[in-house]
Amino acid sequence: MATLPAFFRRTQTPSGADSSAGRTDATRTEPSRLQEASPAPSANRALAPDRDFRLRALPLDDVIIFCKRIDNSRLVRQPDPRAGSACWTVIGAASVMLAFLTGVLAPNAANTLAGYKLEALRSEAQTLAGERRSLELQEAQLLSPERLDKLAKDRNLVEPSASQVVHLDNKGEGKVAMVKQ
Repeated sequence: MATLPAFFRRTQTPSGADSSAGRTDATRTEPSRLQEASPAPSANRALAPDRDFRLRALPLDDVIIFCKRIDNSRLVRQPDPRAGSACWTVIGAASVMLAFLTGVLAPNAANTLAGYKLEALRSEAQTLAGERRSLELQEAQLLSPERLDKLAKDRNLVEPSASQVVHLDNKGEGKVAMVKQ
């Protein structure tokens, strides 16, 4: 790429160089105007002091970039035969990893759930034991001899005499009574 050396000003060109190569019309200067505008270096400084503060040309300042729109609507993508195998490889690896993690984490989760169930069963056993104690106490109160005597006196019941009591002897030793028709 042809550029001017960096020590030249944008508006100045050397006397023998071609100033039209690679420059736009706005930055091109004619050699005759350049010589008229600057008869001597010392006079040039006195007439135009702002020339000392001008910037040099930027690299690739003369390059014009044009972006062309490209229509890709008619393009058809060709299938990649290796893409399918790569996809199945990733799916298989993910499945193996999922199975491994399930195998590692499932016993721990089962132990945690079993612990919760064990604590629930212990709590239920304590509740049932307390209920059983209260029922046994209530039964003992209901079957106490003092209470039964009081109930018998309230209903005018008397103890049977010795002749009224019949004791059954179990001499059959496993024989069952049979009904005859």
